[in-house]
Amino acid sequence: MQTAAEASAALLARVTPMPAVLLALPDAHAHVLAEEAIALATLPPWPNAAMDGYAVRAADVSAASAATPIALPVFETIAAGRFPSRALEPGEAARIMTGAPIPAGADTVIRVEDTDGGVLHVTIHDARDAGRNVRAAGEDVHVNDRLLAAGSWLGGAQLGLLAAAGASEVRVHRRPRVAILSSGDELVPLSQVEEARAGRKLVSSNSIALMALVREAGAEPLDFGIVRDDPADLAERLRAASADADLSLTTAGVSVGAFDYTRDAVQAAGGRIDFWKVKLRPGAMLGAGQIGDVPWLGLPGNPVSAVVTFELFAHPIIRRMLGHAHCLPQSIECETATSIRTAGGSTYLLRAIVTPRAGARALVSLAGGQGSHVQSALARGNALLVVPAEAARADAGTVLRAIPLGEARTFGPEFPF
Repeated sequence: MQTAAEASAALLARVTPMPAVLLALPDAHAHVLAEEAIALATLPPWPNAAMDGYAVRAADVSAASAATPIALPVFETIAAGRFPSRALEPGEAARIMTGAPIPAGADTVIRVEDTDGGVLHVTIHDARDAGRNVRAAGEDVHVNDRLLAAGSWLGGAQLGLLAAAGASEVRVHRRPRVAILSSGDELVPLSQVEEARAGRKLVSSNSIALMALVREAGAEPLDFGIVRDDPADLAERLRAASADADLSLTTAGVSVGAFDYTRDAVQAAGGRIDFWKVKLRPGAMLGAGQIGDVPWLGLPGNPVSAVVTFELFAHPIIRRMLGHAHCLPQSIECETATSIRTAGGSTYLLRAIVTPRAGARALVSLAGGQGSHVQSALARGNALLVVPAEAARADAGTVLRAIPLGEARTFGPEFPF
């Protein structure tokens, strides 16, 4: 049986980023660059005003003060989007708006607050801006500068930079398609929720959770529905999933019960099993292998175990497929608010609430019951508390590590425990 770190390393070693596709810039949001981005334009493209005011020569206004104001004729007003009609001559000013090009000969923009705001003539009563408030051409970016490295995630700021620097399209890794199959005769889809309300069936909550988690990870989920407890049906669905997807996820059927057919079904679908079980609770019953060229992960059927193993093993695979440089969830140090007890023998990931504290380590407490069927604690929690086998009895105040979940997730190059 492998440790969680060993299992993760083995999985990621077999995964490569998705092929590159060329997308229009607006369509590339939340993708990852497949190649470095180079500037095609200079930013700013010309010297421009850093604020509303008057473009002048510093030498003409450096003596201005409230006691000795300086008056200059204004030869024109330059709005953003317009260019000066001519160069600035000594002893005159141009009224100018933020971002507008600076006329040749000017080296200063006096803010409007330090003037009388005149249109044809301006009186300047403070020289604090002499030699300031002019943005130089190329101050930010020059043509052929490297803007972003391959592996950079494209959010709003990154897309804005690329657009400003002349890009209209960009080469990114395409999103992986992730097939999701849940198995069990006791399950029904959400459309049959009345069966669950009547106590006759269970809604396939794993399907709902995993579809959402796959989207959060940046991939495209493919719902292959609920598979009955029939190894032939599961094998057929696995073959179909592997034909359409880049990664297949199954839930349930990976234990040792009489109706746990997944191992046999993977092999019947022409796949191979790479490992079965990891030293981890919840989530010990994790299977991994490949069907054709498509990686397969067999997640446990218990809802908490399915989510925990997704976060620890499937999410990093998706990030690697997307082209991210850092794929592994990171952990933080925290201090236990109460004593923690586990059965030991394995690393435990307990559903927990981490509360930041000013000037001290974050405080961590359990979010509720820790059974692998207790979904309420998982929903309330914001982290997974890592309790090593050797720390099965941790008193209050013990420093342990926790893996943040949701918006607090961070990723790095090293396994979190």
